[in-house]
Amino acid sequence: MTGGANPAHLLIDHALSLRWADLPDEVRARTLTFLHDSLAVGMAGRNAAHADAVLEMVQGWGLGDAASVLGRPGVRLPAPSAAFINAFQIHGQEYDCVHESAVLHPMATVLAALLAEAERGDPVTGEQFLTAIVAGVDVAVTLGIAAPDALKFFRPATAGIFGSVAAIAALRAMPRKVALDAFGHALALVSGTMQAHVEGKPALPVQVANAARGSLVAIDLARGGMPGVAHPIDGPFGYFALLEVREELAPALARLGQGQRITEVSWKPFPTGRAGHGGIMAVQQLCSTQGLSAADLERLEYHAPPLIHRLVGRPAQTGMEPGYARLCMQYLAAVTLLRGTVTLGDFTREALDDPAVLELAAKISVIADDNPDLAAFVPARAIAHMADGRVLTQDVNAQFGSPQWPLSEAQHMAKALGCLEFANLGTAHGPLATAIAALPACKDAIAALVASGMMG
Repeated sequence: MTGGANPAHLLIDHALSLRWADLPDEVRARTLTFLHDSLAVGMAGRNAAHADAVLEMVQGWGLGDAASVLGRPGVRLPAPSAAFINAFQIHGQEYDCVHESAVLHPMATVLAALLAEAERGDPVTGEQFLTAIVAGVDVAVTLGIAAPDALKFFRPATAGIFGSVAAIAALRAMPRKVALDAFGHALALVSGTMQAHVEGKPALPVQVANAARGSLVAIDLARGGMPGVAHPIDGPFGYFALLEVREELAPALARLGQGQRITEVSWKPFPTGRAGHGGIMAVQQLCSTQGLSAADLERLEYHAPPLIHRLVGRPAQTGMEPGYARLCMQYLAAVTLLRGTVTLGDFTREALDDPAVLELAAKISVIADDNPDLAAFVPARAIAHMADGRVLTQDVNAQFGSPQWPLSEAQHMAKALGCLEFANLGTAHGPLATAIAALPACKDAIAALVASGMMG
């Protein structure tokens, strides 16, 4: 594979070396921002499709009160069970942040694992908790950007478990040997294919949840003295040999010392697959600047890179599951045309089966262009053919919420408030924002977050 140094060593050594005081201001700011974003999204996830059934399931795995569940004050579970349900809730509505070029959601697994670990052991400071987030995102994203081809396996789960193990190792300042053993055990526990994405089934957040839970298992095996495999990343049956088409690991590893990957993470402005965001924005801009309306539309084509067609080019249909609709450009663009935007409330059974939306969706298509970059989201172009013969076009050269087009502070806070209100926890908005801002100075990070009302 890569030759030279063992990549597992490089990734774990990087995670163990990070210190909050040494991180640039931009890294610190984005860490706080995406912690806030992910917690708010996870709290909204209490009302995600199937979330109550998943909670009931994990409650059946056994009793314990080591860790909390986001948005469910008073509910406590064994740490692995809490990690599972929290990760499910963070990713369950496709609203969690994403690293576009790595094609993965780094915070769902990493944050869920860290919350559970921090609650079940000795208290950790805000600086320790935040630094561990940076470490976990660095490791997960490094594995993602090292894979230049189309996904076979679901990277938020597969790369996510390694990022979570590295994050916990950093949080607890684990001995290097123990951390490496845990990293090795992660390979035995890694799973999560793209089949659920192809079918639009709710197993996607289950795979993320399983990765978060599995990272605690990997850590505990190593703590118990069980040695892990030595080459989980570059071995002949390691991560890249089994889970990716090919690897370009050396340049990705070389970037470890050139800044933290969390500054490259994008917000999700809409609760949909990231591949649908460009089309939503294009429709909004066509409506506001060129007079596009549903009543006058003959057909709408969204010409985009192959990844977009692959991820959201599916047809809208009666009886869609919310997970399918969140990954369906026909539905998302039609909702935007009729309702102006896409919100958490657009995935109820009534909303999904709205005949006006489904009729309009049939006029919309996604067409793959010849972009050779298999991880590209842009450039793209929306072309609206109107009944009166006009042809309206809107180019998309950046994704709203990306580092190139970030949410403003007001937009970020509005998203957080919307999430909390969806969870019927709007009163926690101010306390949560205050707790996040003060976290770097906290002696007990979890106590501060619990006091905000988000869990406990």
